[in-house]
Amino acid sequence: MAVREFRGKVWSPGRPGVACREDRVRFWEAIARGVSSEDAAGLAGVSQAVGTRWFREAGGMCPVEVSPTSGRYLSFAEREEIAILHAQGTGVRAIARELGRCASTISRELRRNASTRSNELAYRASTAQWHAERRASRPKVSKLAANDRLRDYVADRLAGRIARPDGGLVAGPEVPFTGRRHGRRADRRWATAWSPEQISHRLKLDFPDDETMRISHEAIYQALYVQGRGALKRELVACLRTGRALRVPRARTRQRGKKFITPEILISQRPAEIEDRAVPGHWEGDLIIGLERSAIGTLVERSTRFTMLLHLPRMEGHGQQPRVKNGPPLAGHGAEAVRDAIAASVSTLPQQLRRSLTWDQGAEMAQHAQLCTDTGLDIYFCDPHSPWQRGTNENTNGLLRQYFPKGTDLARHSRDDIDAVAHTLNTRPRKTLDWQTPAEAFNEHLRSLQQPGVATTP
Repeated sequence: MAVREFRGKVWSPGRPGVACREDRVRFWEAIARGVSSEDAAGLAGVSQAVGTRWFREAGGMCPVEVSPTSGRYLSFAEREEIAILHAQGTGVRAIARELGRCASTISRELRRNASTRSNELAYRASTAQWHAERRASRPKVSKLAANDRLRDYVADRLAGRIARPDGGLVAGPEVPFTGRRHGRRADRRWATAWSPEQISHRLKLDFPDDETMRISHEAIYQALYVQGRGALKRELVACLRTGRALRVPRARTRQRGKKFITPEILISQRPAEIEDRAVPGHWEGDLIIGLERSAIGTLVERSTRFTMLLHLPRMEGHGQQPRVKNGPPLAGHGAEAVRDAIAASVSTLPQQLRRSLTWDQGAEMAQHAQLCTDTGLDIYFCDPHSPWQRGTNENTNGLLRQYFPKGTDLARHSRDDIDAVAHTLNTRPRKTLDWQTPAEAFNEHLRSLQQPGVATTP
């Protein structure tokens, strides 16, 4: 009767897991060293399928503390020793002396963590460890799940629809979520796409007196990556800049240099005032290339990070006849087309905000001398294979690839479309601007000029 009363008080929620906490710790320690999930599973003593599932369910983020557990709690090895001694009929006090623990600790362990799925009360180390870990867990409701207003703010900044400067919404391509990263040469979902760090810091500016509207960027990443959080939808990972469901390293590409560059216009001859970003009006430019030699031009102001995009449509006759060697460039981003597009964009700015332009050594800038005459820009070129010398523009091109992926036809986008994307980037807060938006910083410079007839909204 006593046994039945005891068993009635202990409830078993199901079958114990395949591994204990120590196995998971060994697995994630191996992942931190750069080992693949399959090899890490072997080091942890579990199957490859289990290791892969652990890694994907955690979104590539370690879900457990990898530091050793406190000696205050029984370890799995101690529970194995308890199980062996108890099966041999050793008394509680003898087991306690053998392990150097209090007798009450051993008695409580045998009473609370015994197996209840068999006909008898049997103590098994794996089952006892499972019961102990289940009791030790203290699941908390995440801040995003508990605060609807905060969750809606975060979701809107991640996945909100982009808009043109006049407020009209732009849907962008229809891209279904497959649970994996977008293809290397495929369309991506268009969204406002603020990074979690931008969202976290912008909350302090938008809600300075509301302490409930606070969340760290790491908490947002965990809500996106870790399954079971229930706060943010899993498909919102497609709105992150990389579009990856798991964190993996990135690579760089290089470009070839051109022969039309002369030493006096290399970046080494650029004045020092351009380097420190103290004076606005210095720009960096480049092209982003798409399928079938389509392209969009990018101009970024170094001080404010304000971005202008150049619409470079294909010229008449492109694709209708075989390419002619040394013939006219019909792809839309030849030297003359790029020259005219840059001149048309920067001519709307006051002279104080068009001081210089730094570009890579691409053939599209072969008309740089005429561009300098038409616009008054001082033009400088980076060294070969040195994209970091235009770091601001390279970073912006990375942001734009979220809307204009590699391997897609960029010529299908109208001027209104690319203006909407530029407006989206210019109204996104930046860490380097103390969480101001580039448009706000650029407008401040425009107002400081105090010139009549100059528009204050670029």
